[in-house]
Amino acid sequence: MSAEGDKTQEISQILLEWGKGGKEASDKLMPLVYDELRRQAARYLRRERPGHTLQTTALIHETYLKLIDQKNVDWQNRAHFYGIAAQAMKRILIDHAKARHREKRGGAAENLPLDEARFVVSDETNVDIVALDQALTRLAAFDPRQASIVDLKFFAGLSIDDIAETLEVSPATVKREWNSAKAWLFSEING
Repeated sequence: MSAEGDKTQEISQILLEWGKGGKEASDKLMPLVYDELRRQAARYLRRERPGHTLQTTALIHETYLKLIDQKNVDWQNRAHFYGIAAQAMKRILIDHAKARHREKRGGAAENLPLDEARFVVSDETNVDIVALDQALTRLAAFDPRQASIVDLKFFAGLSIDDIAETLEVSPATVKREWNSAKAWLFSEING
């Protein structure tokens, strides 16, 4: 088994321990997942407006604090963990955007640039992060799996295969539903 495979296996084992209430498991986990959490946080923050007040390290630490507060989580695997981490990061950034919007008292909403290859078809598209969250909530109401696929693909940056494993569906299903969800969200957000 490769070094990456060994690390994946070790992360999965620690997550199982943590799920069973192993107190020191979360301490062992952080050094193993820190680099990937940093990549996720940096990916999120690259999409934020210039001069965003939340820094990568602060986002990672806030996310990790949310994760270790989770009780009785049945961690399935590392992809599941990173998916939950992405959800936590997204929620932190949305809360941050809403707070900033409230501070501005009606000022412009926070924009999250979405690159064309990952989400929409135009060259330069900005999407209000709050509007995106609301659209994802509406999508989840009638197609929870598609909403999960968007979260795992776009926000967590998971591969099609990792998403398929996490959701226990085929990669072809993930690809099909990812494309359908992108089209629906684009239409929903852009009217």
